[in-house]
Amino acid sequence: MKILLLEDDATLSAEIEKYFISKNSTCQAVSNGDLVEKIYKKDVFDIAILDINVPGKKGIEVCAAIRNLDHKIPILMLTAFGEITDKLAAFNKGADDYLIKPFHFEELYARVNALLKRKQPEQLEADITVADLVISNAEMKVFRAGVEVILTPKEFKLLSILALANGRIVSKNTISEKLWDYQVITNQNTIEVYINSLRKKIDKNSDMKLIHTKVGYGYFLKDDK
Repeated sequence: MKILLLEDDATLSAEIEKYFISKNSTCQAVSNGDLVEKIYKKDVFDIAILDINVPGKKGIEVCAAIRNLDHKIPILMLTAFGEITDKLAAFNKGADDYLIKPFHFEELYARVNALLKRKQPEQLEADITVADLVISNAEMKVFRAGVEVILTPKEFKLLSILALANGRIVSKNTISEKLWDYQVITNQNTIEVYINSLRKKIDKNSDMKLIHTKVGYGYFLKDDK
């Protein structure tokens, strides 16, 4: 999994990041709330863990901003305070769960996994539609303008990764982690080969191109109107 962490305590942030790495996950740590939205728009994350009391935008404001961009991503709030008003404010802004400091990393990990399990069925069963492209997760099939497009399992997974980003840019590292079960592929040309193959199958026979490149950042799936 890929985690977006907002935490201004450098020691705690480093410990959380180290713990999740030991669980074969990656963690992008940010210490200032003003930076989170910009980072979120450039990459794809499986879950957001947000401390409430941080410099810049407070965690609850960041929670609201992320929720406006993506209504599916699980959001877990962290705080040193246990007041009911903090909890209600977080939930009203779209948070899914709440953990009070200090906490055991095992509990944090359990909460994260529980939130991801809640999210998983919706992603696996629901069709994803982008313009005239339909990804049927139930049938593991893809259709462009009503015509089935035959993809390999890796191409299907790559297309789904791009589609689930809701138009946001997906970095090569994120694609690598998700496509090869979090084992980062150092040869970035491998990803380009898959992208080019996918383009030929998805975009070649259509005037509307859906797979786009932002040089130096990654790829995104969006109609070009």
